[in-house]
Amino acid sequence: MKKNSSSIVNKDPNSTEPNTSLIADIQSLFKAIVLISNVLPVFTGFWLALYFTESSLLGNWDLLLLTIIGSTLIMAGALLLNNWYDADIDAVMERTKNRPTVTGTISLKVVLWMGITISVLGLLLLLMTTIEAAIYALVGWVTYVVLYTMWSKRKYTLNTVIGSVSGAVTPLIGWAAIDSAFHIVPIILFLIIFIWQIPHTFAIAMKKSGEYKAAGVAMLPVVHGFAITKRQMVIYIACLFPLPFFILSLGNLFIIVATLLNSGWLALGITGFFTKDDFQWAHRMFLYSVNYLMILFVMMIVVTLF
Repeated sequence: MKKNSSSIVNKDPNSTEPNTSLIADIQSLFKAIVLISNVLPVFTGFWLALYFTESSLLGNWDLLLLTIIGSTLIMAGALLLNNWYDADIDAVMERTKNRPTVTGTISLKVVLWMGITISVLGLLLLLMTTIEAAIYALVGWVTYVVLYTMWSKRKYTLNTVIGSVSGAVTPLIGWAAIDSAFHIVPIILFLIIFIWQIPHTFAIAMKKSGEYKAAGVAMLPVVHGFAITKRQMVIYIACLFPLPFFILSLGNLFIIVATLLNSGWLALGITGFFTKDDFQWAHRMFLYSVNYLMILFVMMIVVTLF
């Protein structure tokens, strides 16, 4: 792995480059979009726990802050450690070659200690909510940092399935801050994100298959080709159909919206068997998947307001 100075920013003091470059480096280092996208499932889990336990948001605002900040910090720590460990393959891939861990603007030693420190701080904050919430966060952290980043990502195509666990625990963290997550609603939310993440990640892997191949990352489309990847994507999307019916307590409107979203995604997935442009199709699948999760989880909140 690449070594560099332990200073935070290796920059010419006489440079006239704007400070926005440092901000961009920090955003890239923390994978800001990924980090922000994980806040919604945490909040949804928290909100639904309040709803089903008939608790008030105002009466639990302190728990909400601890849960959101704590979970965000532990996820940020995991992402930092991912960047630290993957600096060598990030240097090969076009979409990651400008990360500060690759360019050297922020040293690997600093990133390592930032990742550890922020992870511990996030875990401590979650322990101030409930032990169960902290355990789910720790499971997600270990899965992402150890089982995905350090063990399976470069060796096995099952890396996507393994990594999906880390994202799927987010609603469990939110729910467990209020009440035990041994409840059908948070379990279904876990399953939705777990299954959703696989075709979502496969779409990215198809779009960037050339880069993953050059970096030696064992993504399914790189190892086994696009045809089997498309079949896997359709199968996983089909598995989403029954899940909303296990949470009928959210009402008919939610079931209708969820079924329409699933139907649209499945239809788009099937068109992949006939497309002449796999990369354009993969891009459409990626965009649909991002909007799918956002709409679905926002809808879960909306239907409880009426």
